This record gives sequence, C-alpha cells and structure tokens, in this order.
Amino acid sequence: MEQLLRARRQSILAGTALIALALPAAPALAQSAAQPEQTNAETGSNASAQGEIVVTGSRIDRPGYESPTPLLHMTQADLDVVSRTNIGAALADLPQFKASQSPQTSGTNAQAGRFPINIRGLGETRSLVLVDGRRLVSDNDLNTVPSIMIKSVDIVTGGASAAWGSDAVAGVVNMLIDSDYDGVRLGAEGGISSRGDAGQVKFEGKYGTAFADGRGHFVIGGEYVNNDGILKKTDRKNTGRFATVNNTLTPDVGLATRLIGGYIISGALRGYGFNPDGTLRVPDIGTVVGTNMIGGEGPSDDERSPLITPQKRYTVMAKASYELTDTLKLSADLRYSRYYNSYTWFGDNTGSVTIRSDNAFLNDNIKQALAAARQTSFTMARYNADLSYSTINLDRRSIQGTIALDGSFDDGRWRYGAYYSHGQYRNKINTPGFLIAQNFANAVDAVISPTTGQAVCRSGAAGCVPLNLFGEGAPSQAAIDYVTGTPRLNGLNKIDTYGVSLRGEPIDLPAGPVSIAIGAEGRNLSTANTVGALDAAKAFSTFYFSSLRGKYDVKEAFAEIVVPVVRDVPMLRKLELNGAARASDYSTSGTSWSWKLGATNEFLPDVIGRVARSRDIRAPNVSELYSNQTVSYVGVVDPLYSSEGSRSVLVYGGGNASLRPEKADTWTVGITTAPMRGLTASIDYFNISIKDVITSISAQVLVDRCNTGNASLCNYITRGTDGRIASVASSSVNLSEFKTDGVDAELAYTMPVNNDANGKLTFRLLGTWVNHFTTDDGISKVEYVKSQGYAFVNGVPRIRANASVGYVSDGFSGLVRARYLSSGYWNRTSKALTNNHIPAYTYVDLQLSQKIPFGEGKHFELYGNVSNLFDKEPPLYSTFSPYYDVIGRYMTVGARLEF
Repeated sequence: MEQLLRARRQSILAGTALIALALPAAPALAQSAAQPEQTNAETGSNASAQGEIVVTGSRIDRPGYESPTPLLHMTQADLDVVSRTNIGAALADLPQFKASQSPQTSGTNAQAGRFPINIRGLGETRSLVLVDGRRLVSDNDLNTVPSIMIKSVDIVTGGASAAWGSDAVAGVVNMLIDSDYDGVRLGAEGGISSRGDAGQVKFEGKYGTAFADGRGHFVIGGEYVNNDGILKKTDRKNTGRFATVNNTLTPDVGLATRLIGGYIISGALRGYGFNPDGTLRVPDIGTVVGTNMIGGEGPSDDERSPLITPQKRYTVMAKASYELTDTLKLSADLRYSRYYNSYTWFGDNTGSVTIRSDNAFLNDNIKQALAAARQTSFTMARYNADLSYSTINLDRRSIQGTIALDGSFDDGRWRYGAYYSHGQYRNKINTPGFLIAQNFANAVDAVISPTTGQAVCRSGAAGCVPLNLFGEGAPSQAAIDYVTGTPRLNGLNKIDTYGVSLRGEPIDLPAGPVSIAIGAEGRNLSTANTVGALDAAKAFSTFYFSSLRGKYDVKEAFAEIVVPVVRDVPMLRKLELNGAARASDYSTSGTSWSWKLGATNEFLPDVIGRVARSRDIRAPNVSELYSNQTVSYVGVVDPLYSSEGSRSVLVYGGGNASLRPEKADTWTVGITTAPMRGLTASIDYFNISIKDVITSISAQVLVDRCNTGNASLCNYITRGTDGRIASVASSSVNLSEFKTDGVDAELAYTMPVNNDANGKLTFRLLGTWVNHFTTDDGISKVEYVKSQGYAFVNGVPRIRANASVGYVSDGFSGLVRARYLSSGYWNRTSKALTNNHIPAYTYVDLQLSQKIPFGEGKHFELYGNVSNLFDKEPPLYSTFSPYYDVIGRYMTVGARLEF
C-alpha cells in the first residue's frame, strides 16, 4: 500500500503540473464523493431547504462554487458508524486525525472529559472547530455539541486562516446543524465490552417543526451519555504497569522503594518494610533498576487509576429561524452542555521522610534496634494508597447563544449577513487527597506526651494530629483529614464574537460571474482561573493549581474573490482563480496578515484539478500569554564562563505577553474525478510548514541556544555588570518549526441494487500517507513519522486507511469497515529501545440495522455494532495510545424511532 500511495503522489504531481503551466497559483484538493450523483458534498458546499450555501473552505457562497481548498464531507450516517460516544471519537477514526486528547489518554491529567480535534497531529490549538461557521467557547471540545443535531461535518484539511482567522493552520472542522429537521427522532442504546466492562447508555432525541405558515422553523435536540469507562489501567493486557527499563518496554513494573505500608531506605534497618501492625518484614523486592521494580511487590498507580476515563454528560441545543420578509431571515440558537464525574486519580506518595528514633508509633523492637545501631533517625519511603490517594471531581459546563440576520437583494445576486455570539465555559475541578507539606511534617514528627502518655505532635502546632505511617491502614482518619487537602480550580472562559459580511456577483465575464465576499469580524476572549487558598499558598507537597487571568481582543477584515478565466475550451473547460486575504489586529501582538491564492480547472468532463497556496496564522492563546508567573533559582552553566561551573540564576517562568503569532505556509494540490455514475475519486498532496512555533524550554537550553547562534533567544537573558547571567525569562517562546507533507486519497462507489427496498451497495476508501513530520528547534531536526505509540509526543503513522463495504436500503442495512495503521515505533526518537517496533494493525468493525416502517415517513429502527470485531490486542505499553484500541471487542445495540 505504501508503494501504491507513493505512485499516486507521483501521478498527482505530474497531473497538476498542467495546472501550474496554466496559472500562477498553487495547490489544493477536494475530497468528497460518497454519492453517485454530483452533490453539494462534491462541490464543497451544503445547501439548506431555504437555499443557504455554506462553503467551509471559503467565504464565497455561490451555488456550485468549488473551493480550491481540500475538503472531506461526512454525513450523519458516516458519523454514526459503530456508535462512537461523540463526534470527536467518530472523527478520530479518520486517517487525518490524531486522538491526542480522549478518554483513553486523559486518565491521569486534568483534561478528562474533553475531546478536541487534532488534524494531522499538529496539535489541537492549530485546528479550528466551528458550528455553522461560528467559533466555540469550549476550547474546541466536541463533547459540547449534541451529535443528533449535526446534519453533516465539513473537514478542511488545509490552511483556512484567510477564510476563518487564527487557529485554522492544520484545518477546520465545521459542524452544520440540522436546522430544517421536521419531525421527531428518539433513540436509546447500550454498549459493553466483551469483558463486561466499559458499560454505556445513551439517550437522544430531537424535534423540529415549522410555524407561522412555514415562515418560521424550530428544532431542539439533546443527548445524555453515561460511560463507566475502565477503572484500572491493569484491566487490559499491554497497558498497565509498563515502563522503559534498560532500553526495553518492560511489563510488571512498579515503584522500587515506595512500598505499601512503608519501606526503610537508610541505616541499619534499610531494606525492611512494615507489616500492618507496625512490625518489620522483608518485602518481595523483585528486580530493582533505578527507581523501578520489575516484579515483586512494587506498587503502581496503574492499579488504581483509569485506563478509560468514565464519562457522564448531557448537552442540548435549540435553534429557531423566522423569515421577516421574503429576503430577510432572523435566526437564533442556544446550546448548553455539562460534563461531570468523579473517579480515582493518582497517589501523592512519599519518596523520603525522616523518622526520629523516639517516634510515638515505632514499636519497641525497632527502637531497640536503632539504639543498638546508635541511630537517632532513619528515612523511609511510602506508597500512600491508604493516606493521600486523590480523586478528581470534574464539573464542566458550557453555554453559548447566537443571533444572526441573513438577507439578500437584487434578486439574490447579493447576500449579506450579520451575527453576534456569546459563550461561557465553566471548568470546576477539585482533587481531594493531596498532602499539605507543613501539616505532614508536623504530623509525622510524633512523640509520646510525658503528661498524658498519648501520641502528640512535637511541634505543638495548633490542631495537629499525629500520623502513624508504619504499616498499611495505620493512618487514622483524623490524621488523614489533618495532613491532606483539596486543590481547587474554578475556571471561566468567555468569548464574544461578531461579524458582518457581503457576498455577491458584481459583474459577469464571458467565462461566468465574478464572485466576491467582504466582511469584518471581531472576538473578545477572556480567561479567569481562581484557585483555592491552599493552592495560592503553594501549601501542597506535589500538586496544586495555578491562577490565571488574561484577556485580549482581535478585530479583522477579510476579502475574497473568484474570477472565472476560461470556459468551454479544450483542457480548460472551467478555469477559475481564487484569492483571499485577512488582516487581523490583535490587542497583544498587533496586525497579522493571512492570505490564500488558488485555482480550479476542469480538464475533462468531471476531472477537476485544484491548487492552493496559503499563509495561515495561530495567535498565542490566553494561557500562553498570561499563565501565572513563577520565580525560582535554578543552577545554570554560562557558556561564556563554563569553567566556573553551575551558577544559581533567577529564572522567571509563566506566560509571555511578547509572543508572536505562529505563521504557516501551506501548499495543496489535488485532482478529483467522477468518471462514471456513482464512482468518484480524489487524490491530494499537502505540504505544511509552521514557523515561530510557540513552545517552552528550560533556562539551560535557552542559554545554550543563544550561545550557538539563536539571537532571538538572547533577548530573554539579562546579564549583570560583571557580564555573568543574572536572570533568565524561561517562559513560552517562539522557537520551533514544524513541517509535514503527504498525500490524502479517497475512492467511493455507489451501485444501485434493483429491488423493492431501493437498495444500494457502497464502497469507500480513505487513506493518508505521510512523507515527513519534522520539528526543528534551531539545534536539532527530528523526524516523527512512524512514531505512533504514545499520545504525548509528536508523531503520526506513515499510512492510515479506512475501507468500508456496505449495503443500505429502506429496510435492512449493513456495513463492514477495516481501519489500517502501517507499522511503526512506540517512540521513533528512542533509538536504543530494543522492542520499539509496532507491526501493522487492522481493526474490523461491523454495523447492522433493520428499519420497520409503520406509516408515511415513519419508521422504527433496530441496530447493532461491533467495533474491533476480532478483539485485537493493543501493542506493548499502549497505556496512553492515540491510535490503538485498548478496550477490545465492544458491542452496542440500540433503537431509533422517527416520525
């Protein structure tokens, strides 16, 4: 397959060379085509019953216009395959996406419950999510939109900042609401894995109706999902208790010294653990390598924290429209969502604590052994599952409302629109069970009171409760309550976005009408994260939330034009040039320009070439600009005075208000064809280069790179009068460069079956081949293609492909889908790993349904799905895998009623 895609890449470059000879522009594509006839999907547009046109890759809305920017169109039926829990999970099955943030990757971080998109592995901040062409407040979280309200999804797999503004670097996902739905649809389903866990229930419904003699329309819909998740990483093979040991991905690995009940790590009693009654024992140590223990009784958080985070969420959306006149329509929508849950998170364990020989809870035998060895203290480590093992309580709520006015004049030759949207996203997190450093120190140092004979805190601190650490279950509840606290975060994001636009065809040329779009938009964004008093005081030993407050605004103007050049000439049957530009004035960084040049040409009937070149931007977000400032002293070796060794230097961390927008240069070249009825195909080459990538680096790395010639980083270093480094601003900086290129391909065929049920056979193949995915930080260039085993590093497979064969009719329908990932590495950058290789994987999914009509336009449907039909196990160490299925075979059954 890899050779096939290489050959296709060569053929597309040869074919599109004809375009390059005919026009001065650059590359593009149009992936669509799962329909037998020419549809709006194939033209990159969607038309509603009122004749509104949405072209996701462009602001031109002329019917039949084909944008030069790559587009993949997904219908609601496409999104329903194997009943994924949300739109984000459905999109993650596609070759162009990476599930870097999902229930499978967020078991031990504070992002659980979110499902943003990540196109081409370039990061969720470089992919833009829209609902009917408007931005979300919830950080691109697709959990906040009810799936049942989505009519279709347009995916632009190329830069689109000229059309939509910042963040549209890797692409755009535009969810189009089923605004004209008429009727009632209700659904319920349940799912469970073949191992009896990860149980899920889902209920959904929507209702739509016309009113005011058809001048108005109202639709409302919502869904509720409750997924139990998988509550232990060790519940699956090749997931929990893995670590890299001696350059090998090694199973059954735990902590070497932090044992349950405690473990002495110094002095004469070193190597002894504690029984539940406080006496000493010899633990099963297994094989210790550094801080890891292979085998033995070394504990691991993987035995307690989730492999798949549980999910409880509901979301509802309503939309109404009313035709004020025959040429003017008012519309409004409101969307509300909530995600909430509580589950075990991770442990706040003790790496080293000093125990004095007169500790109140040491038994007499231990005290005597210490006295014989003339020891006044020892240090111990402890796995604190019975003391300070946290849970995480999440409550995320989003609300967003939009009002819009759309109209036309001059018999529809000119169209205009205006809108305003306001959204708020509330994120509350509390994580009880973390150690309060001072209270822990007070409570551990317990002695026997000479007056009462009871254990007391030596410090005499008010409210102090002595803590017994010796043995599992030894800490009293009163002591636990004293030494632990709850980190708290209450975050609020707000967005106000507004815009006006005018689109039309001002003049006609011999080859057709010239189309233009002009407009102005603006956004006000703010973030305010407040934290608990203990967080603010940094009272916890290991984990605490940081406050954040910041805001910025941007005002934009855009223009786009399409000029038909030649029509009905051999090899130039329909040649159109496209240009777009956008000026964005940020309150933080000033004015940035994004632009696009493109062209489309019909060489032969139904053989269309597309080419586009764009400059796209990503402005720094509020967190990167304004995250809480930190001050610390860090040892830094000054290359100018290296003989002096490390010097303690003041280091400022946190946000950086001087960050510049990232800039991306994108080329896309493509050909799409429909050579026969029901058959469509497209192939497209993409090349994306992103400069000034925002990243964080340590003080020492910053100093070293300044010394090796990166002059821009030298601005973050302050030297004293003696020439030595006095301070370093080690915050987010514009430093790295991303580059990726490859080929997308799609082939679809629909063949009618001559029967009474209007049956059709469908075949579809989607594939992506990635040539390079590199980062360059000015010192080293790293290739990440085939690095595909771990979510939190860069990396994409060389090839991903989906192939499906289906039958659809008015009654029975069925589909078989295969998802292919080429071979690769757990982490390509870890050259020394002895078992780094991952073989090629193919997952098979099955979907069956039966519709039972009971009246005109009414039916009852039963359906069943199986994902990972053959229960294929994941590769080694798939604990946080963005691509591989760790659940195993998963079955879903459900019913829908529509009338």
